[in-house]
Amino acid sequence: MTVRTDPHLALVRPVQPLTPEGCQECLLLGSPWVHLRLCLTCGHVGCCDSSPNRHARRHAAADGHPIVASLEPGEDWRWCFVHEAFV
Repeated sequence: MTVRTDPHLALVRPVQPLTPEGCQECLLLGSPWVHLRLCLTCGHVGCCDSSPNRHARRHAAADGHPIVASLEPGEDWRWCFVHEAFV
């Protein structure tokens, strides 16, 4: 995995998951998800691109919060949706 310096890292803040039990929107919709992603700007929990609704990507685009971290056990990585790269 190649990690790069990204100007969006300036948006990263210390956050806690707003809905640690699952994807915020999927919980409201009663929809399933595959994996969870944590917005590192505001703490929004969204579902991954393999999930039917792709809420993490939608949140990044709508709110301008492009950096997420995996919320999956054993995974420790961050992704920038703008640059489509690990950061």
